[in-house]
Amino acid sequence: MGNSALAAGVWGLVGGCSLLIGAVIGLFVPTSKKVISAVMALGAGVLISSVAFELMDEAFRSGGFDAASIGLSLGAILFYVGDQIIEKKGGKHRKRSQGQQAGGSSTAILLGALMDGIPESIAIGVSLLKGGTVGVVMVVAVFLSNIPESLSSASGMQKAGHSRKFILLVWTAVVAISAASSLVGYLLLAGVSGNIIGGIQAFAAGAILTMLASTMMPEAFEEGGAIVGLITTAGFLVSFVLSKLQG
Repeated sequence: MGNSALAAGVWGLVGGCSLLIGAVIGLFVPTSKKVISAVMALGAGVLISSVAFELMDEAFRSGGFDAASIGLSLGAILFYVGDQIIEKKGGKHRKRSQGQQAGGSSTAILLGALMDGIPESIAIGVSLLKGGTVGVVMVVAVFLSNIPESLSSASGMQKAGHSRKFILLVWTAVVAISAASSLVGYLLLAGVSGNIIGGIQAFAAGAILTMLASTMMPEAFEEGGAIVGLITTAGFLVSFVLSKLQG
């Protein structure tokens, strides 16, 4: 295993560890609904910008319109289908902050968290295939967006009656699998054509966008009101500036 492959796993771990940080904050630090919604909105804005300027732009450069459009569509469709299955199994409210997870399936909540996080981790691993350097903006975007995601979910899971031990184990598992996904994504895709790389990048983008629209953004607006629109825009701007500074 080369240094680049190890780097993919390490950077995937860096991006994913914020899930555990967010979970700890959600469990041990009293946080108002307004604060949670504001952080979620900021993270959503950061990810939207990264999807546009990091993933989709690179997908187009690597594979052209066909890879970008097909990959994006497949990522969105498969996430939607998976999300519907998770909802029916009891994981519908896995990211809610006010205890709506009560009565839901622990397994479904865990699988839902994995489904939400793996596309982001794969995107980090794939970014190393282009020139051997990690997409710093993508790592920052994943790191920032993960904190409110797990903060909200952990807070809601605790209110729903799950033990702190169980919640921390769930998010520790998600972090470990996210890091592994970044590593596996790199190993499986090393040496493949630019068309396939572009398709995978776009696939991750489609899954992330669908996740944001169906889970994070509705929760942020419901709890925070119209101000989350401005906060989301601020997150978008931060990520945009970072992408240009990196370039």
